[in-house]
Amino acid sequence: MAKHHQIIVVGGGNAGISVSAQLLRKNGNLDIAIIEPSDKHYYQPAWTLVGGGDFDILKTVRPMESVMPPKAKWIKERCASFQPEENQITLANGEKLTYDFLIVAAGIQLDWDKVKGLKETLGKNGVCSNYSFETAPYTFECIKNLKQGKAIFHNPHTPVKCGGAPHKIMYLAADYFRKHGVLDKIDIQYWSGAAKLFAVPKYEKTLLEVVKRGNIKLNFMQKLEEIDANNKRARFVGIGENNKDQETWVEYDIIHVTPPQSAPDFIKTSSLANAGGWVDVNVNTLQHSKYKNIFSLGDSSGLPTSKTGAAIRKQAPILVANLFSAMEGKPLVASYNGYTSCPLVTGYGKLVLAEFDYNQQPQETFPFDQSKERWSMYQLKRHVLPWLYWNKILKGTA
Repeated sequence: MAKHHQIIVVGGGNAGISVSAQLLRKNGNLDIAIIEPSDKHYYQPAWTLVGGGDFDILKTVRPMESVMPPKAKWIKERCASFQPEENQITLANGEKLTYDFLIVAAGIQLDWDKVKGLKETLGKNGVCSNYSFETAPYTFECIKNLKQGKAIFHNPHTPVKCGGAPHKIMYLAADYFRKHGVLDKIDIQYWSGAAKLFAVPKYEKTLLEVVKRGNIKLNFMQKLEEIDANNKRARFVGIGENNKDQETWVEYDIIHVTPPQSAPDFIKTSSLANAGGWVDVNVNTLQHSKYKNIFSLGDSSGLPTSKTGAAIRKQAPILVANLFSAMEGKPLVASYNGYTSCPLVTGYGKLVLAEFDYNQQPQETFPFDQSKERWSMYQLKRHVLPWLYWNKILKGTA
């Protein structure tokens, strides 16, 4: 007989923990089980600053048990598959669990193996990435030790968590090189699978000025296929109409790689997925398009907005309100407008706080022009947001 829970939450990252905490704050008697195999919980937005040498990596990790809502049941296993017709999930150990309601908050999958040669050389030979706890500190080693040569910064052709991260580290590197008098000896290049630098024109305008300041060369619609560590070169293939299948080998002294990313495999192969592999939900209510007792938020959801912690912070209360409505058989009236935020670090002590909705329209919090670089916004990212995350967001109070 399968074990039953009123609500099962798949994923113990930002989305799964914060939404569970909010649900339990509204009703402490709910029977919520959180499926999460990891021992540790990470505050990943700070890894850009770690890579820039301006944040302690050890302050970005805590034991998973310390962030679990006390009233939730933590099942330390991996979800292997969904059986939505039976209101059931199967765990990696073969155990089956049933639910009244399911929340899928399983995050995003880093596909390191999709770039030939990357896994073997990551964290050495000048190949770095802020997308891993283990390798983020090595990024700063690479930046600090480069006195001349070529620095490549890569953005993949897939959706990624924190869409600004692939170029934020580039701006920090350029600022570091400038401060240490070597900027004119270093050729900085950005190779991206996207068609432009940033989706919202208001903020892109400022970023293009930052690019000019760092004398950075931009290359768009390029897919990273291979890292040849022995010869310190990377192979890119064009994916645009004008450069389709055009192959370019680029030499580097250091290369910062953002791995291609996708929905977790167990979601991709399930009946919950849309054509892209993400959980198929209504973009406003966060309820599944087919299974009305299933909801999703965060990076694994098929919401057409940037995958950020700030987006989760706005999605969670919407999901909570609509889940309670669904439990009571009432219409779902809470609506998410696609709000997301990207704190774009443009140098040490400089940040552009981009906030926008589904229509790429700015949705700004502060009563000033947030497209301008500001010292105050850098302090917000470095000091205020990490505190808010550990003390308020994960506890369901922000």
